[in-house]
Amino acid sequence: MSPAQPTPDSQRSWLLLGVLVVGYMGVYLCRKNYSVAVPLLQEQFSATKEQVGRIASAGTLAYALGKMFLCPLVDRWGGRNGFLAALTMVAAFGAATALAPSLGMLALVYAFNRFGGSAAWASMIKQIPPWFGPKNLAFALAVLSLSYVFGGAAAIALAGQISNWSGHSWQVVMSAPALLLTGLLALCFWILPNDRSAQPHDKSGGAGGVSWALIGGLVRTRGFWIVAALSFTLTLLRETFNDWTVDYIKTIGGAQLSTGVAAFLSTPFDLCGAAGILFTGAMVGRLGPKGRTWLIAGHLLLLATLLLALPRLAPWGLAAIVPAVGLVGFLALGPYSLLGGYFAVQMRGPNCAGTVSGIVDSIGYFAGILAGSAFGWLLDFGGYALGFNVLAAVCFLSAALACFLDMKLSPDS
Repeated sequence: MSPAQPTPDSQRSWLLLGVLVVGYMGVYLCRKNYSVAVPLLQEQFSATKEQVGRIASAGTLAYALGKMFLCPLVDRWGGRNGFLAALTMVAAFGAATALAPSLGMLALVYAFNRFGGSAAWASMIKQIPPWFGPKNLAFALAVLSLSYVFGGAAAIALAGQISNWSGHSWQVVMSAPALLLTGLLALCFWILPNDRSAQPHDKSGGAGGVSWALIGGLVRTRGFWIVAALSFTLTLLRETFNDWTVDYIKTIGGAQLSTGVAAFLSTPFDLCGAAGILFTGAMVGRLGPKGRTWLIAGHLLLLATLLLALPRLAPWGLAAIVPAVGLVGFLALGPYSLLGGYFAVQMRGPNCAGTVSGIVDSIGYFAGILAGSAFGWLLDFGGYALGFNVLAAVCFLSAALACFLDMKLSPDS
């Protein structure tokens, strides 16, 4: 029997939040290790960037479908049950990647990995609101977002070391992190309490599956469409840097730069992103609607300008590129962290947080599919200069969309 729920805003609430952060970091150990495997797969299979990028696209498509179909079920199963099930699937399919004999089979197994992990985020969002009062909820959700930032950095660093230890074996890079996730799964099973969210909410619309009444209310909400559009553009940006940063740094560094060193040099994207998330989370609770608009739109406008400048920094070498990649993470991940977390809870409350978060994230990850094969095609055609110019245009569009975030998120806006 799992422990009881904590008193809101207690020390135990923050401890349980930390357990969720560590557990979700384990999901990323079996997800972002793919970016370290990218140059190894190109060499092993004599593949183009577009061909290897299809694996990322297949995984992102599976992730988007999982967000759409699994996350609404979290509102009925409960957050703890959904989280444990997601970690179990990720660990199982993460380990199974070692058995893939070809790029096509690897894409299939990796897609199952991503599909299983798609329910993890909504499961955490479902558990957290009873643990914190209104004063601390926004910051607690910002802290939760550190899980994918630190998880991404840890995954890159660990996979880079595994690459060196294993003689640059892509099979070991892809499968070994599943062992660590299995230990984290046991920790979460032992510590996390049962939640009160396994019962259907008032607008369930049925005994299980999708709440059509809830979805109908969302699509009549102007604020939902703005959040969904930002999820589309910012997830595309984030997934592109998740998949290609190691390869980009290795391209700038040349043949003498090892994959392990390139992986290490890519971690500022996540580490500086963590600072951006905490900054945004701390500010959003203090700002009114107009202030929130200027905060997010300003971040995205600066980000678009930086992406335009990034190809022009290449002649300066890694001394300029690595800090610039860190600044990209700071400017991008702060606004991104609000979409499937704080805004998802605000739109329909904690009872429907799993469904809303899943819908918002699934829209974003359908865009994220383009970060794999489509962005790989851009790189094969025009190199990283063309790729970053396209991303800059996407960011200018995001900044324009963010100007409408002063609208209320309620159906009556």
